[in-house]
Amino acid sequence: MAKLTVHGTPISTYVRTVRLLLEEAGADYDIKDVGIFNGDNESAEYLAKNPFGKVPTLEVDGQLIYETAAITDYLDTVLVGNKFSPSDPLTRARMRQIMAIVDSYLYSQAITTIVVQRLIVPSQGGKTDGERVNNAVSPAKKAVEAIEALTVGSPYLLGGEVSIADFYLIPIFIYLSKTPEFDAITAQTPKLRAWWDQAAQHPNVKKVSA
Repeated sequence: MAKLTVHGTPISTYVRTVRLLLEEAGADYDIKDVGIFNGDNESAEYLAKNPFGKVPTLEVDGQLIYETAAITDYLDTVLVGNKFSPSDPLTRARMRQIMAIVDSYLYSQAITTIVVQRLIVPSQGGKTDGERVNNAVSPAKKAVEAIEALTVGSPYLLGGEVSIADFYLIPIFIYLSKTPEFDAITAQTPKLRAWWDQAAQHPNVKKVSA
């Protein structure tokens, strides 16, 4: 089996997405911490791996893959024969829609704004920008409700089998659920609330978020 190394800080949602897949696949891998708050991700050493300075980057026997969608697709294919990608074309399209909604519409509002302002800024001695948080609630709610409309939610987002869509959304909810805005953002998403109640108790979710 190829040697797998995940380069990225363990607290990153996208690093956690990749690790959730690896854990569910029962894969052996190493994680090499790349700090995103101390500038490690902008070092010449890391930029040689990923020119955009984002995390994670996957190293496979010296070969490098960056961008989480590419990493998860690769790992799903080589580790478990696409077990985490639905075989039905429409369901697979729904999975990719959810992934895209997280990337394009939810992450920046939920994580970059709400979670950073509510959890990170105060932990570093700063003061939460309430206006920025308030302005992010509506677009985050819109994104979450769009995912709700695509969700089966019993027990996983797309039905009876876990998919990459679950690995994408779980790390967002790990953090967002710790903010006062979570209840308002998920007020109209009963399927996602039920899904999260189960997902939060999964051993691999607890391991990755520890």
